[in-house]
Amino acid sequence: MRGGSDLVLPAGTGCVTHRLICGVDEAGRGPLAGPVYAAAVILDAHRPLDGLADSKKLSERSRERLAPRIREQSLAWSVAYASVEEIDALNILQATLLAMRRAVEALSLRPDEVLVDGTQCPRIDLPVRAVIKGDSTVASISAASILAKTARDAEMQRLHALYPQYGLDRHKGYPTADHLAALRRHGVVAIYRRSFRPVRELLT
Repeated sequence: MRGGSDLVLPAGTGCVTHRLICGVDEAGRGPLAGPVYAAAVILDAHRPLDGLADSKKLSERSRERLAPRIREQSLAWSVAYASVEEIDALNILQATLLAMRRAVEALSLRPDEVLVDGTQCPRIDLPVRAVIKGDSTVASISAASILAKTARDAEMQRLHALYPQYGLDRHKGYPTADHLAALRRHGVVAIYRRSFRPVRELLT
């Protein structure tokens, strides 16, 4: 995707107006360890960003290059998370929606509309709609996906320093064969989502 503004064409007019469109995306629904993150971004239509794309399709180097530019050039941005404890108490979907709501509510500007990647929307006091594959088609959602991913990766690096035996710096908590082997070898510690089956099975 090229460009970094979300433009809205009002029905029945021939002019494009710039509204405050907030893009929202998450990172970390599938891993066995660590929080789930969400980001909300309102891009500046007058300062477009080239190179935006779904964070999963970008290299780590590209994400790390884009993240500070997004933070510097956006009108507003926010990153939030839901903890492992909240994931286990609520389930991963509800915890993800909670992180999304927290991200939107922490913005310094109130958007006119919130666009959320996927099929589910958080409960917020704003017009909100889900956009399937929005991280590939909506610039502000792409930007949010990059901020959420880089923030979560940084957290996994921090957790790796505390628990190096699990290899979190490599797999970022996802259930790879090496990760599952390390989990069986070293056991379950507090950073793990006990409601997720591979972890739960080790506790029974």
